[in-house]
Amino acid sequence: MSLTKSVKKDKILAVDDVFDNLLVLEAVLEDEGYEISLVEDSKIALAMVEESPPDIILLDVMMPEIDGYEFTRRIRQNPALPFIPILLLTAHYQSSVVEGLDAGADDFIRKPFDPDELHARVRSLLRLKHSIDERDQMANLRADFVSRFTHDLRIPLVASNRVLKLLLEGRFCEVSPQLQEIIDTMIGSNQDLLEMVNTLLEVYRHEAGCKTLKIAPCNIEELVSEVSQELTPLAEEKGLALNIERDETASTVMGDRLELRRVLTNIIGNAIKFTDKGSVDIRCHLTPADVTIDIQDTGPGISKQDQAILFERFRQGKHQRSGSGLGLYLSRCIIEAHQGTIDVASEPGQGSTFTIRLPVAADN
Repeated sequence: MSLTKSVKKDKILAVDDVFDNLLVLEAVLEDEGYEISLVEDSKIALAMVEESPPDIILLDVMMPEIDGYEFTRRIRQNPALPFIPILLLTAHYQSSVVEGLDAGADDFIRKPFDPDELHARVRSLLRLKHSIDERDQMANLRADFVSRFTHDLRIPLVASNRVLKLLLEGRFCEVSPQLQEIIDTMIGSNQDLLEMVNTLLEVYRHEAGCKTLKIAPCNIEELVSEVSQELTPLAEEKGLALNIERDETASTVMGDRLELRRVLTNIIGNAIKFTDKGSVDIRCHLTPADVTIDIQDTGPGISKQDQAILFERFRQGKHQRSGSGLGLYLSRCIIEAHQGTIDVASEPGQGSTFTIRLPVAADN
C-alpha cells in the first residue's frame, strides 16, 4: 500500500479586461502547478475573492469600472478577508507604482514582463503569504490553548474555594481558630492564583486582537472613587492613608469602563501592596488634550533599570513581592487600546508616581 501526501496547490486569481493578456499569464505560470483562475470583469473578481480567497492576485491596473487601485483598496478594507498578496501589472511605471503601493499592493511588474521575473515575484509573494498564514495559525493555536488552559485551571480553583468557604462556615464540622486561619490563607492563595489566571487570559485576548472594547462615556473621577473605596480596607490593614484629590471639572473619557477599572485596580492595588508606610495619593485633572490620573505612593521606589522593563510581559523588577509579571503589561495594553499612555516616574527610596493619560471626550 502506498501513502501519498496531498499537496495544496496555490490558487492564483488573474484579473485583466483583455483576455489575451490573461492567456499569456496562464501560459507562463501553468507549468508551476498553480490553480489559476482567469477573470476579465473586476466586479466578478471581487465577488470571487470574497467567496473563496485566492493565495495571490495578479491584477491589471487599467480596467473599466473598477480599476486596479480601487480593486486593491476594497480588498484591503475588507476585514473579513485574510492577507492576500497583490501583484500589480502596469504598462506605466513611477506614478502607477506609487499609487498602487499606497492603495495596498505588495509588488508590481511592468508590462511587457519577463517570464523569469514574473515567476520570481509570484514565488516571493507566495512565500510571504505562507509565512503570514503560518504565523496567524500559530497565534490562533496559542490563543486557543491559553483559553482552554485557563478555563481548565479556573474550574478547580473556583470549586476549591467554594468548598473551603463552606468548611469555614462550619457546614461540615466545627472549625478551630487555628484551622480557620489556615483555611483563610488557602482561600487567599487560591484567589491570587485565580486572578493570575484571569490576567493571563486577558493578556492573550489583547495580543490575539480578539478583545472588543465596549466604548461609552465614562466619568474617570467616579471610577477612581469606586475603585479606591473597594481598596480602602487593604490600605487600612497596612495603616496607609488613601487620598483622592479631585478636579472640579468633570473628567469624562470615551472608554470601556470595565477595562479601565481593571487598570485602576491594578495600579492602585500595586501602590498599596508595595507601600509599607505613608500614603497613596490619587489626583485626577483635566488638560485641553487629556484626562490625567496620577497614582503616587511612598513606597521603596523603582530603579531606572527596572523602570525600563516594568511594562513588559513577565517582568516585575527586582522586588521580592509575589506577582505574575503581567499586571502592568496588561494595563499598558488596555490604555494603549484607548489611545492613551501610561508611564512611571520614580527614584529609589522616594516612592513612585504612575501617570495615566486618556484622550478627553469631545463634550469636555
